[in-house]
Amino acid sequence: MPYLYQDSKPRAAAHPGAARGTHSSGKGYEQLRQECLRTGVLFEDPDFPACNSSLFFSENPPIPFVWKRPGEIVKDPKFILGGATRTDICQGDLGDCWLLAAIASLTLNEKTLARVVPLDQNFGPDYAGIFHFQFWQHNEWLDVVIDDRLPTFKGRLVFLHSAELNEFWSALLEKAYAKLNGSYESLKGGSTIEAMEDFTGGIGEMYDVKAAPDNFYEILGKALKRCSMVGCSIDTSSAAESEARTPFGLVKGHAYSVTGIEEVCPEVSYRGRQVQLIRIRNPWGQVEWNGPWSDNSAEWRSVSPSEQRRLSQAARDDGEFWMKFEDFKVHFDKVEICNLTPDALGDSTAHKWEVTIHQGSWVRGATAGGRRNFLETFWTNPQIKLHLTEKDDGQDGCTFIAALMQKGRRKLKKLGAEMLTIGYSIYESPGRDGHLGKDFFRYHPSKARSKTYINLREVSHRFKLPPGDYILIPTTFEPHQEADFCLRIFSEKKAITEDLDENVAIDLPEPLQPTPGPQETEEEKQFRALFEQISGKDMEICAEELEYVLNAVLKRTKNIKFKNLSLISCRNIISLMDTSGNGKLEFSEFKVFWEKMKKWISIFLQFDFDKSGSMSSYELRGALKAAGYQLNNYLLQLIVLRYSDEQFQIEFDDFLNCLIRLENASRVFQALSAKNKEFINLNIGEFINLAMNI
Repeated sequence: MPYLYQDSKPRAAAHPGAARGTHSSGKGYEQLRQECLRTGVLFEDPDFPACNSSLFFSENPPIPFVWKRPGEIVKDPKFILGGATRTDICQGDLGDCWLLAAIASLTLNEKTLARVVPLDQNFGPDYAGIFHFQFWQHNEWLDVVIDDRLPTFKGRLVFLHSAELNEFWSALLEKAYAKLNGSYESLKGGSTIEAMEDFTGGIGEMYDVKAAPDNFYEILGKALKRCSMVGCSIDTSSAAESEARTPFGLVKGHAYSVTGIEEVCPEVSYRGRQVQLIRIRNPWGQVEWNGPWSDNSAEWRSVSPSEQRRLSQAARDDGEFWMKFEDFKVHFDKVEICNLTPDALGDSTAHKWEVTIHQGSWVRGATAGGRRNFLETFWTNPQIKLHLTEKDDGQDGCTFIAALMQKGRRKLKKLGAEMLTIGYSIYESPGRDGHLGKDFFRYHPSKARSKTYINLREVSHRFKLPPGDYILIPTTFEPHQEADFCLRIFSEKKAITEDLDENVAIDLPEPLQPTPGPQETEEEKQFRALFEQISGKDMEICAEELEYVLNAVLKRTKNIKFKNLSLISCRNIISLMDTSGNGKLEFSEFKVFWEKMKKWISIFLQFDFDKSGSMSSYELRGALKAAGYQLNNYLLQLIVLRYSDEQFQIEFDDFLNCLIRLENASRVFQALSAKNKEFINLNIGEFINLAMNI
């Protein structure tokens, strides 16, 4: 799929109060609701209809689902009953435990919950069959409208549901998130932190429990205290182990929520020492830890009833349980923390973090260079300059978090797309402007990089570097992999970021003058003889005759692959070189063009690094710069899409066509700018873009 290059200039962080409506009608939730109330017709969402395509894209439903509104399922439906709590989340027949774990964490923060789940919705007198929810997507808050028809089987909800059968906020939230991602099936399999970020716009970090820092208990306690969302899981060694139960009642490859962390002092057997406990919730609403400190374990007998009430400890099969923190570290492998603000990751002092956002794309043949192992293309990836100017208070370095996110991959699942393996590298800037070339990366090691390349939606890491200028290179693991991305930089002190995309500039040399007649070279003599033979007595050739001459000559030129120069291309050449305006080329004009083309052949051969006779599209930036054209990523992408083949190769006739169009466009721009001062409001890049698309 072709990805259009996105301008990656820095943007401010999005504000949740300005959620953008997403309905195809262009109408917002309240306008749609009022229309339904006025007409007396319950809302039916044409963007996410009650049919199989909203359920699955790779198979038909395994059972005959029936879409029903809550009022058709129970007599007295409620949106929220007795407050939205973590016990309202019970998993159905969909592998989205990662989402449910995030929803359970969401209920622990009333303010955050109210932003995602607007609480002024109900099944009362103003009920119109329409509900809405708000999600963060790539630095933008979206308002997602749905109708309340839900998939059922034998009168029961098939997917997410509440323990209270007449409560529906969680089922409707799951439907809205399925709509955001294209279908219910798109929610199968994922990382809890992905949904956590979509609920908060926060920044996430992952911890390997077995290699966690010594103060990991304090880190978790601080995160929960600051209303961060926390999830955990147990690794699997094979697909067969997915959702396999351990002898201790835990489930492998399953997403859990961390809902509490406390220290207790048992009255006996621990000699007055505090015991560190952690509370975990299984989104299934059942299947719990059965080891020490589980619901009915003997350890609770040593804890006073008042202390048990403080910890909300009760022996219920509700999927929630306590366990000793030391046991947690033994049995669990991964912890994901999504902080509503990055300061929750630091020390106890709250900081005001600076945030900048860059949107961009990896485009095959142009800006999808892959990781550093692929040196020949690595340098073509987007490059973002980071200016770290102020040290952290009382520190000798500058702290920042770099979070790289691939966009929209879950929604593209139905087209066969999977999460790409992504990461980034950070280099010390050489102190010059402009896109850095291949040789810089050949001889300079990275200063820092993401901990790993991984096929998650986002890769993030915290760094502390000395003040200075750095270049961050976001990449896919392999070259030629296309995706849109969002790069977020969080810094303790103000950090300035800028995209190292080239400014469009044209620097053409003065036309080479042909050698005077008596001093003609042997090559020029041969051309004159051929020219006279074709042109006749007037010594002028038209486009058809030029087509014959150039194709005859270029097909005999060694070391370049050449298909054919079209008649249209030859007309463009005459338009470029014809000084008399008669639509033909005189021999003197032809000689000037031939000198120009010899230079272009030389450039083409220079950038044909493997001597295959064709040039890699990734080398096009350098080749065009050598010819006098400094282009930005967007224009480069347009040219690659037009002139390269499926193997990202450009043959000489395509290279020649490209240069002819560029030179025609730049000369027309210069002429129009000189005559019409108002025309200068359109910059050269915009004009070339217009000309290349005609």
